[in-house]
Amino acid sequence: MSNTEKILVLYNQFEASLLEDILKDRGIPCILKSYHDSAYDGMWQSQNGWGQLDASPEHREEILAIYSEISRNQTDGDQEKPE
Repeated sequence: MSNTEKILVLYNQFEASLLEDILKDRGIPCILKSYHDSAYDGMWQSQNGWGQLDASPEHREEILAIYSEISRNQTDGDQEKPE
C-alpha cells in the first residue's frame, strides 16, 4: 500500500476494530492510526477522535459507504422501538 490517504476519523476503538474487520473480509487494505500519545495521556483522543483510517483513494467511496452503514446501525440500535 504505497499510495494511501486519510479516509476518515474514527471516534472509538470499537468502531475502528469493526470497520477494520469488515474491510479485511472484503479484501480492502487499510491502516489504522491511533491518536493516543502516552506523553499527553490520551488528550488528543478526547479532542480529535480515537484515530484515523488510511487507505488507497480508489477505495474511499466504498469505505465511506460501509462506515455510513455501521454508523446508521449503531444509531438505530440506540433508539427505543415504538410499541
